[in-house]
Amino acid sequence: PAGSTRENTRSAITIEPDFSVVVTEGKVELFLNSAKHPPLKISDDYVEMLDTYAHSKDKTVKEAAGFIKNKIESAKWFIEALQLREKTMISVTRAIVKHQQKFFLTGDQADLRPLILKTIAEEINSDISTVSRIASSKYILTEYGTILIKDLFVEGLSTITGESVSTNEVKLKLIECVKAEDKANPLSDEEIAKLLIARNYSIARRTVAKYREELNIPSKNFRKVA
Repeated sequence: PAGSTRENTRSAITIEPDFSVVVTEGKVELFLNSAKHPPLKISDDYVEMLDTYAHSKDKTVKEAAGFIKNKIESAKWFIEALQLREKTMISVTRAIVKHQQKFFLTGDQADLRPLILKTIAEEINSDISTVSRIASSKYILTEYGTILIKDLFVEGLSTITGESVSTNEVKLKLIECVKAEDKANPLSDEEIAKLLIARNYSIARRTVAKYREELNIPSKNFRKVA
């Protein structure tokens, strides 16, 4: 089927991470993949050519010198723009990794801290759109696999005592509740909410239902096993 072909094509695409995170003696370090971002420079041949042509009195040669000069200036602008883009990309990613250090140490999704785009944008004095664009298109290679930077942003939820935890942590607890339930009498969303509240998570029934659907966990009636 055509759909299967497209799926196979997507799965065959190899992702080349833009960054690598290495943990050494409990220290999390971020590295730019230099192979993917090679340094650019203007060829010395063109610079020497411009210097030679610029001193000529020949009108045609002078016109050629002007053409070369414009191209060199355009190249310089392009290189500077790329360097600024790379600098911004590094600043954004470094700030995100700093916030999520515990996750990079453990590889446990529950250790991802609540984090939103606005927090990073304000921290590095950038635009939310810039942070979003980088997060949605760049990848980090870790010892736990290759991660899309966007996946390091997670919503937050408060505990009954006022602490902030990630929704990932709450979803994992929800999964634990479902796995441990009596399959002949599955838990309702209300009952799951009460169990989570007992574990110090401040959560409503409708939020449980939302997370359950996001996790593709069927409702109570469809989980029942006779």
